[in-house]
Amino acid sequence: MTFVKVCGTTSEEDALLAVAMGADAVGFVFAPSPRQIAAQLVRDIVRRLPPEVLTVGVFRDEAPERVVEIVSSSGLRAAQLHGRERPPQTQWVKARVPVVIKAFAAGDPGIARAGEHGADMVLVDSANPGTGKVFDWSLAEDVPSGLRLVLAGGLHPGNVAEAIALVHPFGVDVATGVESEPGRKDPRLVRAFISSAKAAGPSGWEADDDAPYDWQDDA
Repeated sequence: MTFVKVCGTTSEEDALLAVAMGADAVGFVFAPSPRQIAAQLVRDIVRRLPPEVLTVGVFRDEAPERVVEIVSSSGLRAAQLHGRERPPQTQWVKARVPVVIKAFAAGDPGIARAGEHGADMVLVDSANPGTGKVFDWSLAEDVPSGLRLVLAGGLHPGNVAEAIALVHPFGVDVATGVESEPGRKDPRLVRAFISSAKAAGPSGWEADDDAPYDWQDDA
């Protein structure tokens, strides 16, 4: 089944909703955005999520040291780097964070060298992340073979199956496409999106119980 990440989560209610509906990962945005969330709130939410769910902090052009600090202090298991990070910066974060996702805008020439970052997954988004606009999915073909591709940008319950059939990504990422308003998830859309994505294609994703620390001991 396809790996599914529900991003732009701003409340415990929406995080638990995504998990209950079958999401493999839940994302929290620390970069400036209508969905931006405080690290302390994320920590409180993460402590209540099952350990098999991949919890992801999303950053844009943040200092690598700060990325690692926030991920660790929040109890997250992954960092998504959504800026102009150079391969050495991504590699530095990867050496200190269990899972790293390197994001690129569709059409970015840097995608061809995505493998140099050493990330666990490569995410391809629209040129303006968070707008819910669909890009030309054929641009995702620029990702070098052998890398785990996560497709984002304008996906919703009505088009995710088509996107998976055309691109054959490792996973998909959604925020705007399952919202009733910015930062608030619609239960019906979340359920429909995850159901469609899971039914659309196979994936090699397997949950990993490793975490930066045992958050259950801190509960």
